[in-house]
Amino acid sequence: MRVLRNIISQQDQLNRRAFLEGSAHGIGSLALASLLREEAQASSHSLEYKHSIPRAKRVIYLFQSGGPSQIDLFDPKPHLEKSRGEELPDSVRGGQRITTMTSKQKSLPVAPSNYSFHKCGQSGTSFSELLPNIGALADDICLIRSMHTEAINHDPAITFFQTGSQLAGRPSIGSWMSYGLGSVNKNLPNYLVLTSRGSSSDAQPLYSRLWSSGFLPTEHSGVKLRNSGDPVYYLSNPPGINSSLRRDILDDLKLLNEKRSTLIGDPEIDSRILQYEMAFRMQSSVPELVNLSDETQSTLDLYGPDVKRPGTYAANCLLARRLAERGVNFIQLFHMGWDHHFKLSQDLPRQCRDTDRATAGLIIDLKQRGLLDDTLVVWGGEFGRTVYAQAPDKNGGRDHHPRCFTTMLAGGGVKGGHVHGATDDYCYNVVDDPVHVHDLNATILKLMGVNHESLTFKYQGRQYRLTDVHGKVLKEIIS
Repeated sequence: MRVLRNIISQQDQLNRRAFLEGSAHGIGSLALASLLREEAQASSHSLEYKHSIPRAKRVIYLFQSGGPSQIDLFDPKPHLEKSRGEELPDSVRGGQRITTMTSKQKSLPVAPSNYSFHKCGQSGTSFSELLPNIGALADDICLIRSMHTEAINHDPAITFFQTGSQLAGRPSIGSWMSYGLGSVNKNLPNYLVLTSRGSSSDAQPLYSRLWSSGFLPTEHSGVKLRNSGDPVYYLSNPPGINSSLRRDILDDLKLLNEKRSTLIGDPEIDSRILQYEMAFRMQSSVPELVNLSDETQSTLDLYGPDVKRPGTYAANCLLARRLAERGVNFIQLFHMGWDHHFKLSQDLPRQCRDTDRATAGLIIDLKQRGLLDDTLVVWGGEFGRTVYAQAPDKNGGRDHHPRCFTTMLAGGGVKGGHVHGATDDYCYNVVDDPVHVHDLNATILKLMGVNHESLTFKYQGRQYRLTDVHGKVLKEIIS
């Protein structure tokens, strides 16, 4: 009987009379109360986790999925030509693990780059002929040539970059940033994701867990904008529903959710309330975001002819700049198509044509608008490519190479015209200033004013952080 009475009591709390009596201040005040609560939460997180003056206010992360070839784009080895076709020395490889895709090859022939490099800018940093527009900005760019990772296959390697773990389920870097810093724009999510696919033949799939909040509250998950149709599902009201009616429905639903939250104490219900409110505000903010009618032709020209085609890398780069202007503090572009095991000579130039002009255009655009100084632009993939050829007798390419690769940064407090780290003569091992994935993530957080060791979340009895128990800030690249 006691159980039955409790059930009846709970139902009574949710009946219409209790529902109306519980809204003594009027339904019209709910949206304001929700906004004030969000602002208070964002402010408390920001004060708790900011440990230094931020050099950057936002991050635009241009993730190149598949593994760009550092030896063909950023790390010239001109003296390697004399070893073309020779077997990679055992002393260089050192018995290190290689993938099953080349482990059965009878030989690992050295394959120097077929592309020329040019010293660019006053800094004289070398860039491949495949990246003329990026190379022209050499004095704004910092190259980390000594990146390395443990993961040798795509999915664990990309997961590692995004979450600090090769195993799926941890929060992504954008979710950590949202959790720690919030956003200054309450009409757009803290963390937005855009995807595109290059014109080269091979592209690794992407999974939504790469921008998931993991065990953090779900409102910190990345929101992916679609490449066609409405940028977000259900952005438009269905027939017969106007904005005023939708507002009334959400207000009533919010009261129900709050009653339920009080009864069972599930924090995800509060997250759901916040997400409903954000979805409502996005009905006006997102259409304005993707309307490019206010962009001048000179601005559009910076990004190249694909900028007007939704879903292209160029279009997404322009959207990233528009999001940066609107106060979104973590914007991530995933561009697929860098997995060049075969047809490297055809596909790599195509991929560079898709990305070179638009990447440079984004940096120029940010700089012209006074945004580059406090916007950190990150460009790079999950690993590099081998110096030895894969399937050399079948129009081959290069295999995965986690031992060394290059990540590019610009703006946001990093040194322009600077090269950090070095690889050996075969572009196979790091020989100077090695930089691990955890180090890069720690540095990104530092530039945003966050101590990577302090941004933690307790889950299943222990404190977790993006960099796990690792990571050191690269003070040498900070201006």
